Amino acid sequence: MSIDSDVLIDWYDRTARDLPWRRPGVSAWQILMSEIMLQQTPVVRVEPVWREWVARWPVPSAMAAAAPGEVLRAWGKLGYPRRALRLHECAQVLAAEHGDAVPADVEVLLSLPGIGAYTARAVACFAYGQRVPVVDTNVRRVVARAVHGRAEAGNPAARDLAETEALLPARTDRAATFSAALMELGALVCTARTPDCDRCPLPRCAWVTAGRPASDIVRRVQKYDGTDRQARGRLLDVLRAATGPVERITLDLAWTRDPGQRDRALDSLLVDGLIEQTSDGLFALAGEGGAS
Repeated sequence: MSIDSDVLIDWYDRTARDLPWRRPGVSAWQILMSEIMLQQTPVVRVEPVWREWVARWPVPSAMAAAAPGEVLRAWGKLGYPRRALRLHECAQVLAAEHGDAVPADVEVLLSLPGIGAYTARAVACFAYGQRVPVVDTNVRRVVARAVHGRAEAGNPAARDLAETEALLPARTDRAATFSAALMELGALVCTARTPDCDRCPLPRCAWVTAGRPASDIVRRVQKYDGTDRQARGRLLDVLRAATGPVERITLDLAWTRDPGQRDRALDSLLVDGLIEQTSDGLFALAGEGGAS
């Protein structure tokens, strides 16, 4: 079973969300920023930050000229702040080696800091309209259900790209729209926990035909409260709010429930390059330690 591309594209043309990075005139750099931000972060949280970044850093060289700490501070509460640091590194490479522009070639994109397989293909597809498979969690789930009759896709596999590419329309322009439509269907209708099959535009779905069999995959619920991620976030919050380097005691007071965990979080932030320690033992966001 395949997916009716004409039906899906027609549905997308009628119902797609009016997201700012989908509008005409948005540059490849601005689309790249949106793709980095949207990884593991909901659209509602990304959109206001993305708008601020587009105004502040409309081209890679503008971000490259900023201190990494400035970029980390602007990242705010989007989560996984290493993404911001890697995007800053990417901006520096784009400004210095690519004429302040984002390349269109997938292989060249993959050579840039912080750009993985999904992001490279997403930029090639959505910024340049190329016929390349773009596979995220939503796409994998739609394909698993509509094509293979499974409730969930399971772990990512090498075959995912080939299977998705086989579904793409032959025409390049329609292939790019089809990729966006697949993602939209998974995000809004064919969702993980509560798929709304009554709203699905697809005339055929192998999973529905099979009686919507339950998934046999056991998933662990990931908690956040009390984790190292939360401890790291608290320490970063202190440094983002500070006007200069802070003393260790200030960080100690930010996370008191487990001193060992706090030390581990602090060490990991230093190793990741998100923060730095000054010569006199103070702590600051990356690139801001020289202010002491």
